[in-house]
This record gives sequence, structure tokens and C-alpha cells, in this order.
Amino acid sequence: MAKNTQPVLKRARTLGIEPGFVGVYKKSKRKPKQIRRKQSNYALQLTEKQKVKFVYGILEKQLRNTFKKAEKMSGNVGENLLMLLEQRMDNVVYRLGLASTRREAKQLVSHAHFTLNGRKMNIPSAMVKVGDVIAVREKSLQSPKFKALAENLKGKAVPGWLELDAANMTGKMVALPSRSDIDAPIAEQLIVEFYSR
Repeated sequence: MAKNTQPVLKRARTLGIEPGFVGVYKKSKRKPKQIRRKQSNYALQLTEKQKVKFVYGILEKQLRNTFKKAEKMSGNVGENLLMLLEQRMDNVVYRLGLASTRREAKQLVSHAHFTLNGRKMNIPSAMVKVGDVIAVREKSLQSPKFKALAENLKGKAVPGWLELDAANMTGKMVALPSRSDIDAPIAEQLIVEFYSR
């Protein structure tokens, strides 16, 4: 499995976003360089595409395939793309607060610590549908990581399209995510223009 090993703070600074959008709450001690030249349309589109890949922790092929699915859906293609990315298993685990970053969520899902509708799930890119229930596996509940997490989940706020049962360490997708639920500073129309060239 391929993975991105670039330093998070450096990549976030290059793309011009806060590291908090990927779940990292550190500050860089380096001062950013001032770039004054005007960017071309292509450069703006490419930057937005790279931003989405970085925030959701996916590779080019995965993003392109997701874009093809979004094109086939009815409605705004850019919003459909972001909605499909939000429905990924690793992202839902992160949004529920069962992992501190999307990278950690991806690793926990890959190591089969979660179930989807009662069945063991180890595919981070699996799509979660409305009504699906995500739970921490019984075997994993005994690990120190999840025991410590159980205390932190009480009173945790989750997006409106998800429902969290902190006592049982389960979550449910109650609705499809909308554009207003996605807080990352992404101009999805530029991504549509990039892939429509």
C-alpha cells in the first residue's frame, strides 16, 4: 500500500492551509517565504487538487476514480466529490472522534479495529451509507488506546450527519454530508475545472 510520508507541517505550509484541518495541532517555527508572483489558472487548480489529496490522505488514482463517480451523480460535481470523500470509512472514523487524525484513522481501520454493520472492516476507502453503524471491535475495546479514548469521547461534538454513542463506542451515519458540514478551505470548482480540461 502506498502512503504519503511528507512532513505534515511543511506540506500544509506549501498548500497554504492550517495543519488543524488534518488533525495536527502543532506550529512550525519556520517563517513562511513570501511569494509575490501571480499564479496561473492551472497552478490554482493544481493547488486545490493537491489540497484535497493532502486533507483526505488519498493518492491521485483514488481521487480521480472518486471524481469519475461524482460526475455520474446528479447535482453539483464538486459538492458530490467532497461528499463522497466524507463518506470514506477512515474519514467517518475521524469525524466520530475515534481517531485524532485521518492518518491514524486509516491505520486503525487497516488493522481491523472497527466493524461496519457488525462485520469486520479493514478497507479505509470503503463507502459508508446512511444507516450504517460503525463500532469498535470487542477485541479492540480491551486495548489501552481505546480505554483511554472512551473517557475523552464523553461530550464530544460530532457533525450533524453523524450520531455518536460514546458509552458503547459506536457511531451511526444518519444523513448524507452537505457542503456546509465540510470545514476544509477547498474550492471544489477548481478541481472540477482541473479534471475537465
